[in-house]
Amino acid sequence: MIPINATGAPAAIGPYCHTVAFGEFVFTSGQIPLDLSGAMPAGIEAQTEQVFDNLEAVLAEANSSLDRVVKATVFVTDLGDFAKLNAIYEKRFGAHKPARSTVQVAALPRGAAVEIELVATLSGA
Repeated sequence: MIPINATGAPAAIGPYCHTVAFGEFVFTSGQIPLDLSGAMPAGIEAQTEQVFDNLEAVLAEANSSLDRVVKATVFVTDLGDFAKLNAIYEKRFGAHKPARSTVQVAALPRGAAVEIELVATLSGA
């Protein structure tokens, strides 16, 4: 198991790393929509874009990418935002369609509206 932290994503807000490489896979910690300064944009669309920016930085540091994702877990505080979130999700993944679960939760860290965690394969695996 190799813990990895990405310089292009905001620091973890707890006692964990951004991702762990294990065998041929990387398992990301959930990413919320903080930018590098620790600020969070308003609105589900801007927050979802920021989450994907963070995830792309984390995956790149781990020698992977969104097109290598095999499973996504999405946490949202309001399933009423599902269509807006889904539009950003589809734009960011393009033709790639990993398995996914989406769950409504009561609250997320720092008041975020969305958090996403991924499982991906390593480049060359």
